[in-house]
Amino acid sequence: MKKAILFMLFSTLSFTGMNSLVKHLVHLPTFEIVFFRSIGSTILATWLLLSKGIPLLGNRRKLLAIRAILGLAAMSLFFMSLKELPVGTAVSLRYLSPIIASILAIFLLKESLRAVQLLLFAIAFSGVLILKGFDDNLSIIGLAFVLSAAIFSGAVYIVIRKIGKSEHPLVIVNYFMVFATLIGLLLAIPVWVWPKGIEWVILLSLGIFGFFGQLFMTKAFQIARTNQVAPFKYLEVVFTVLIGITWFNDFYGFWSFVGLAMIVISLVLNSFVKAKA
Repeated sequence: MKKAILFMLFSTLSFTGMNSLVKHLVHLPTFEIVFFRSIGSTILATWLLLSKGIPLLGNRRKLLAIRAILGLAAMSLFFMSLKELPVGTAVSLRYLSPIIASILAIFLLKESLRAVQLLLFAIAFSGVLILKGFDDNLSIIGLAFVLSAAIFSGAVYIVIRKIGKSEHPLVIVNYFMVFATLIGLLLAIPVWVWPKGIEWVILLSLGIFGFFGQLFMTKAFQIARTNQVAPFKYLEVVFTVLIGITWFNDFYGFWSFVGLAMIVISLVLNSFVKAKA
């Protein structure tokens, strides 16, 4: 269990680092950031697949392609939201995706929700309303971007559930990263802005941070029960809020913290409820 928690801490720190670096690069076009975020992970994932002798193309190619498209939409919209919102707020709202996935699963996978989950979902959405209602600096455009990102991320969970264990996790990740690399580059070319100095290092490190964030999270879930480690992934919100305050001078009033706390607490409790379902 201690090892699993350590893996989750490394994962959340990696994702926090990636989010913070993306926020630092908001002056660059979104799809240029998408390209650099994806190419590093593509190289690492492809190398691991080849070294393990795992077929790159997989079996359920239609579902893999759909997952890649949805993932690209989610990532792009989230990066767009970072241009408009405090980084901690954007990360918190993006984590509404498990709730959205549970709601989508009712209609697409014929699953049911427990009454306590509905209550927790209501608390989370109330947190969003409080966050918007009492934070005059919260951009409507940014809010629309990040909530859309959460919806697409929720849809990604559904597709991954449909894929099940028929594909190696690296194949799923690699499809997403290859697609994002190609489309990101294609859409970035017309608006390309050449990075300067240290920006090259930052851009090239995005894929490394993202890859190891995913890798450590996967390892944690492999060696411990979901309800033991899932709550620790929300430490990313705490770490990112702290980075936002100290690095980007983000301001959070009392009601902003109340809204964020309602969102995170309801998500943590939901992870326990799901594990016992």
